[in-house]
Amino acid sequence: MLQEFKGKVRVVHKDFPMSFHAGALPAAEAARCAGSQGVFWEYHDLLYLGVPDFSRDDLIRYAGRLSLDRGAFTTCIDTRRFRKNVEADVAEARAMGLRGTPTFLVNGTLLVGAQPIEAFREAIREALKQAGAK
Repeated sequence: MLQEFKGKVRVVHKDFPMSFHAGALPAAEAARCAGSQGVFWEYHDLLYLGVPDFSRDDLIRYAGRLSLDRGAFTTCIDTRRFRKNVEADVAEARAMGLRGTPTFLVNGTLLVGAQPIEAFREAIREALKQAGAK
């Protein structure tokens, strides 16, 4: 969609780790730590390949696969550097009434759960149409 609607859409990722998954919060924090070294999406993708392997050692091993600075990454996760950021995202999601993942918002329109690509096209086209009418 980013290529199809180039220059007209952007992706904003928000964390919403589910409390029933014990590893979700540390994984979200670790992805932010990877992001601080410029590889958020690459780390994010490794997490989805590794589900449910989210122990501290696993999170550090994933960082090694991306050649991150191991010391900086380990310090980041051990100090929970991004805990408050992740918690802020969770609070925002709850305030919006969101209850699960994945959830997507396209200019305020909710797309809940796995959706076909055409649902995103339709939501984006509608948002662009509404933006043009203003």
